[in-house]
This record gives sequence, structure tokens and C-alpha cells, in this order.
Amino acid sequence: MPEERPPFPPFTRETALRKVQAAEDAWNTRDPERVALAYTPDSVWRNRDTFIGGREEIVAFLTAKWEREREYALRKSLWSFDGNRIAVRFQYEWHDDAGRWWRSYGNELWEFDERGLMRRREASINDVAIDEADRRIHGPRPEAEHGADIPLR
Repeated sequence: MPEERPPFPPFTRETALRKVQAAEDAWNTRDPERVALAYTPDSVWRNRDTFIGGREEIVAFLTAKWEREREYALRKSLWSFDGNRIAVRFQYEWHDDAGRWWRSYGNELWEFDERGLMRRREASINDVAIDEADRRIHGPRPEAEHGADIPLR
């Protein structure tokens, strides 16, 4: 049986919100193998200035990312959707090896195949240094906060 990852396109507001929350939950595991299964075997990415192709490269990229971005915690928010595409904005916080904290702001464009696997991901991301006292993302989002929007600042 071919791999599937519901919900499937075309997306409604409800199914797009579920897809966004599922992605947030998966990325917050910081498990590259698990995350990679949401993408087609030949998925293509642009992440900042890096171009990635296929699950093996996704796993390698995410492994290096989460070794560098310590205590990574993410929030995603649905921006728009149409057919088999979803646009999200996101923020995540992490610290580097020196203990300096960062908040990374970004936008992603996603395209899915008919089985609900992401075949294309484009991410633009900017990092802003923050004081540890200014952190507001502490681990995975509690279920009671699913669907809550994220503030701009």
C-alpha cells in the first residue's frame, strides 16, 4: 500500500489547520526520521539558502539543524490555503552552543501530492537574538492552545 498522510488535498480550512498542527507537532519531536516521512521520497526543499532533494537529504539536514539549534521549540500558524497548497508563518526559539538565545521568524510554502505527502517546501527564515527572559515558546504547544495565532513580536 502506498504511503499516505491524511488529511488529503484539496484542503478545507479545517483540514489545512490539522495539517499545520501535525507538522508543528512532528517538528517539535526533533526526530529527523519521523519528520522526513511526511515528505515524498523525492521532495524538494529550499530552506534559507540551502536546496535539498529527497528524504535522505532531509534527514541529514534536520539532524545537523537540531544539533546546532539546541532546545528547538516551534509554533506554526496557517496563513492561507488553496487546493493542494498551504502557506504558513512560523516562529521557533533555540539557543546555540554558546548559550545565546534566538527567535527565528519564517514563512513556508507547501505543496502536497494526492496522498497528503509534501512534495515541495520553500522556507524563508530570519533569526533575531533574544534574551532568555524574553522567550515565549517553551516546548511543544499544549493541546488547549492548538490553533492559537502567534504574535508578530
